[in-house]
Amino acid sequence: MKPRALPLLLVLLGLGLGATLLRDTLPVGGAQSTVTPAQPPTSSLSAEAGARLQNEQNTIEIVQRYEPGLIFITTEDRMVSEYGWMFGPPQEQVQRGVGSGFFINAAGDILTNYHVVAGAGVEAADRIQIKLFGGQKTVDAEVIGLAPQYDLALIRPRRGQLAPGDIRPIPLGDSDRIAVGQKAVAMGAPFGLEFSVSEGIVSAASRPIPIGFSLSGGEGITQLAIQTDAAINPGNSGGPLLGSDGRVIGINTQIYSPSGQAGAAQSAGVGFAIPINTAKNLLPRLQAARGGVVAAPRIGIVPGLLVQGPGGGQALGLSVLDPASKRASGLPERGLLVGTVQPGSPAARAGLRGADREQAIARGAGVIRLGGDVIVGAAGQDVDALEDLQAVLLDKQVGDQIELRIVRGNQTRTVTLTLDESAFE
Repeated sequence: MKPRALPLLLVLLGLGLGATLLRDTLPVGGAQSTVTPAQPPTSSLSAEAGARLQNEQNTIEIVQRYEPGLIFITTEDRMVSEYGWMFGPPQEQVQRGVGSGFFINAAGDILTNYHVVAGAGVEAADRIQIKLFGGQKTVDAEVIGLAPQYDLALIRPRRGQLAPGDIRPIPLGDSDRIAVGQKAVAMGAPFGLEFSVSEGIVSAASRPIPIGFSLSGGEGITQLAIQTDAAINPGNSGGPLLGSDGRVIGINTQIYSPSGQAGAAQSAGVGFAIPINTAKNLLPRLQAARGGVVAAPRIGIVPGLLVQGPGGGQALGLSVLDPASKRASGLPERGLLVGTVQPGSPAARAGLRGADREQAIARGAGVIRLGGDVIVGAAGQDVDALEDLQAVLLDKQVGDQIELRIVRGNQTRTVTLTLDESAFE
């Protein structure tokens, strides 16, 4: 996350460990009985290399080989205080943040979280700097592509600031092949402590949680994340989660705090990482973004239920409406109303129908467009909101087909929609 200031208190607890040797006299049944003296150990535990467990040695090798590909990220974003007028002329404030990232190729591309490098709105921070493992200087980095909905970003050192030998990519693995219980090594900068390592296991391979930031100002899109008990704290965001083969299986993104909220409190042993396959699928679009924003694929509809929110009109699902009102309008209990179908879009080619009438919601709270299809399922998953549909589309590519379950009038039917280039523009 990007806290303005993260106070750090390191408390050293000294534990005095003592041992008492108790010698008991064991009764024996005969005069000929003897006690065999204890034999000294055949090997000394003082030899560190010999004392290392196989798992320890594996962790050491992973760290030594791949930690040089880890990146420490700092950001600065200048903004004018909203309340400056109360105290005279507007005053500029500088918001600073820290996070992590890692090299993924010889060109110097660095994967990280969007929220690590984000500034105001969906833009990047005014200044992004990186520090390499073992280095003392920081260098400026530029944004190649931002994907707020995925909470992913691609940055790169500015041309000429690093030598080719400085770039040490970490190989990417296959997150579809991970197993619950396997080893997980998290790298990053918790609380700004640069180049730290923690270890745990994969606690769940496909945990549905909201990740990222909606372009309309709503919550993030629900994704299937990797859950791990490897310690992840503020500053770890954007760093790699590696398997026992040293390949990246995920990108550390958030934790579950003791208060029960996903956010930026201290670790409670429940952390989440974006599966690396999600990033691999998105990578070509990020590399071609030229500093712009990459959005989740779109099928070409405008939702039919819009309410006024802090960021303007927000699309909602039918579950928010009064049950009596839905019955009176012939609507299902849950689903995403199709208000408008854009010509030439995947939705139009699949035959989806938009609304034919519109009415205001009480007290000017928004509008509802009726008469169109209601999407109630996609790819076998229930749909009630735009985010539900986007979650199904997140890892899709050009040419993929999506099966939609829709309600039209009083009938439920299935249609197949094909994503083309227009869905990714």
